[in-house]
Amino acid sequence: MSKLFVSEHPLIHTKMAMLRNKETGTKEFREIIQEVAMLLTYEATRDLPMKDIIVETPVATANCKTAAEKFAIVPILRAGMGMTDGLLKLLPTAKIGHIGLYRDEETKQPVEYYCKLPADVQERTVFLTDPMLATGGSAAAAVGFLKERGVKKIIFLCILAAPDGVQKMQEEHPDVDIYAAAYDGMLNENAYIVPGLGDAGDRIFGTK
Repeated sequence: MSKLFVSEHPLIHTKMAMLRNKETGTKEFREIIQEVAMLLTYEATRDLPMKDIIVETPVATANCKTAAEKFAIVPILRAGMGMTDGLLKLLPTAKIGHIGLYRDEETKQPVEYYCKLPADVQERTVFLTDPMLATGGSAAAAVGFLKERGVKKIIFLCILAAPDGVQKMQEEHPDVDIYAAAYDGMLNENAYIVPGLGDAGDRIFGTK
């Protein structure tokens, strides 16, 4: 079973209160999303494997350690893009891909309409990002698309998770750990997380 990490850090709690506030404007909302994404990345990279290196300091040589893996960041379009800059602040050498999905009106299943990934994505730890893990349909489908292309290690980062989405992800992809800034207890009849923070994409891009 995959790990579900929900942050209890005071700074993330504070920033989540600001994100939930309906009076928070687009600029501030966008900046806070990036900050929370950066803090989640710090948590998600805590147990990464390390390798030994030798570094020349101004006075001597030092035995140091550095991350032993290469990374890719793959936002689910469009809202996942709002988290990308936050991750890049901690993973500046990461390559970036994109996955676009829409829901088929008849089958109700996610359909991929765009996928562009780094050529060597199979060799990288992939951070898949989407602010909201509600029903889990898009996230689970995106993980499936990545696995079809040979990706072996995937970590899912979201700002807000709900039980339905977590359950679907853990059932379909028990090898993918989930990192969330907060966890709300239910979805409403429109599949919005409650109490939630509204439509993350609209609030990031100012389209509503």
